[in-house]
Amino acid sequence: MQGREFKDAVFEQFARVASAFSSPKRVEIVDLLAQGERAVESIAEATGMTMANASRHLQVLRAANLVSSRRQGIQVWYRLADAAVVEGYLGLRAMAEARIGEVSALAEAFFGEVDGAEAVGINELVARADSGSVLVVDVRPRLEFEAGHLPGAVNIPLEDLAGRISELNQATTVIAYCRGPYCVLSAQAVAQMRGAGLDAQRLDGGPLEWGAAGLPLAIGA
Repeated sequence: MQGREFKDAVFEQFARVASAFSSPKRVEIVDLLAQGERAVESIAEATGMTMANASRHLQVLRAANLVSSRRQGIQVWYRLADAAVVEGYLGLRAMAEARIGEVSALAEAFFGEVDGAEAVGINELVARADSGSVLVVDVRPRLEFEAGHLPGAVNIPLEDLAGRISELNQATTVIAYCRGPYCVLSAQAVAQMRGAGLDAQRLDGGPLEWGAAGLPLAIGA
């Protein structure tokens, strides 16, 4: 193999991975699977796709060795191949945030309209949690919570919040989080809690950002 042939071949493999990230839905699937293993049906529902479309996107990700799968009965479960996929996704997201102004513009417009609350950074949350002045609420589905959550967080899935909002102390500030800085669940939760008279804010991040900051996650219920 000559030098030119080698370079063409190796960069073709790099492009295979880039191509796997070329679909918005596949990027969303990676973001979702970064929270933990999920069945195809759950992936389809969470991403607003049909089973057939979700399966096609998963096969592209699998062909690039970004995800792996296992069968349990009649269900097929998918997970990210390893931590390198998470690092690649976070790098892609950081580059988009730095280079494409529409990212921050879209986020400001959406979150400003939904909850109107200034997000709390991870370092600020650590300081406030250490003082015992806040209650941290994870509004993701229980499956994701059990796969890894912020230590001390209480799990109240968004779909259960209306029926459980009376459990929250009106005198305590609530900081809600979900899958990350672009997850809509926590903003919707904060809007509900503020509507009920609670002092609520949204965390600018989730388990991925918490782990990337070198902080440990808790596993299980």
